[in-house]
Amino acid sequence: MNDNNSLKFYNIGLSYKKADVATRSKFSITHENQIQLLKALKEKGSEGSIVISTCNRIEIFGFAKHPFVLIEELCNFSEGSVDELIKVCHIYKSYQAIDYVFRIATGLESQILGDYEIVGQLKIAFKQAKKAGATNMFLERLFNAALHASKQVKNKTKLSSGTTTVSYAAIQYLQDNASQIDAQKVVLYGLGDIGKHTALNIKEYVKVDNVVLVNRTFEKAAQFAEQFQLKAQKEGNLKEELETTDLLIVATGSSKPTITKDLISKTKKLTILDLSIPSNVDVALGEYGNITLVNVDELSKITDNTIAVRQSQIPLAEAIIEENKKDLLEWVEGRKHTPALAELKKSLEVLQVEGISYFKKKDPDFNCGQAELITSHIIQKITTKFAKHLKSEETQIGSSIELIRQIFEVEA
Repeated sequence: MNDNNSLKFYNIGLSYKKADVATRSKFSITHENQIQLLKALKEKGSEGSIVISTCNRIEIFGFAKHPFVLIEELCNFSEGSVDELIKVCHIYKSYQAIDYVFRIATGLESQILGDYEIVGQLKIAFKQAKKAGATNMFLERLFNAALHASKQVKNKTKLSSGTTTVSYAAIQYLQDNASQIDAQKVVLYGLGDIGKHTALNIKEYVKVDNVVLVNRTFEKAAQFAEQFQLKAQKEGNLKEELETTDLLIVATGSSKPTITKDLISKTKKLTILDLSIPSNVDVALGEYGNITLVNVDELSKITDNTIAVRQSQIPLAEAIIEENKKDLLEWVEGRKHTPALAELKKSLEVLQVEGISYFKKKDPDFNCGQAELITSHIIQKITTKFAKHLKSEETQIGSSIELIRQIFEVEA
C-alpha cells in the first residue's frame, strides 16, 4: 500500500462496541481540531490521513511508522488520555484497516445494523481531509471503492430495509413506553440532521399534535415548522415551554450540556431522550425522581423484526465487499510493480533509440518511423509479460529493479 517501507497504513479508533457514551464524549473531536489533527499528522510525515468523529465512533485512518503516532494525536486534540484510549480502542493495520473502511461504509459496523447515516459522514470526512491536503491516491481509491460498495449493498440487498436510525429508535421508544402519547406535549430541541430526522419521524409515525421545535436559530425552526405543520419557539423561552412538556428530545449536538438543572422542574414528570454525543443533558438530572433520562446507548438497544431481516443480509453484503475489495487490492498490487515496470520500459527504450540510430547511420534510407512502431510494439509486449511475471511470482520488487539495471547497464 505504500512504497515507503517505514510507513504503514493504520486505523485506530473507538466505537459504541467498547466505549460508552461518556468515554466517547471524551474523545469526540471538534471540527476545528480535526483540521489541526490532520495538519499535525502531515507535519509528522504522514502521507495521508482521514478523521471521522461521529456520535458512535471516532476513527483515524492514516499512514504512520507506528500506530502510537495516531493515538497520540487523537489524545492531543480531544479530552481523553492515552491510558483511557488503550483500554477501549481498536488498532487495525494494512489489509485489516482496508476491510474496516468497507464495513463502516456499508453499515455493517453501525450501532443499528445497516444505518447509512455514516455514508454522508464519510464523504464529509474525506472532503475535509482533501481540502486540508491530507489525502493521497491510495486513500482516494480506497474511500471511492468503499462508497461504491456501499451503494451496491443498499441497492442489491435488504441491509437497509425498514427504518431503524437512532432518530427512529427514539420514536419507537416513545411508542413503546409513553402512555396516551397523542395527548402529550413534545419539545424537540435542536434541528441538525438528527433533529430534522426525528421531527419527520414524529410527523410520520407518532399521533401527537402538540410538537414544539426549539433551535438556536429561531428562523430555521420557524421555517421547518411551517413546512411540516409543527410549532416553533425561541430558545429564550425554552424553560417556560418545559414547564408544560411531557417529552423532551434533545438533539443539539453541542460540546457541553444544553439542558441543565436550572431549566428543569423538580416536581413535574418529564421524559428526556438525549440523542447527542457528547451528552447534551446534565447527567445529574437522571437522579431526579420525576425525570426519566434515556441516552443514545439505551435507545440503540431497541430492536424489531427489521434487524432480523437485516442480519440475514450480512453474507450478501460481505460478498459485495469482497468483490470491490478485490478490485482495489489488484490496483494496490499493480502499484507495487510500477517501479520495476518503469525501469524495464526505460531500459528497453534506451536500446530502441540506440538501435534505430545505429541502422540510420548505416542506411540513410532506413525507415525510422516504421522501426520505431515495430520496436515500441515489442517493448509493450515484453513489459506486459514481465508484469504478469511480477504478479504470479513472489518477487522482490527491489531485486527485480536491480536485476534490470545490471542486465541493461542502466544507472540508478
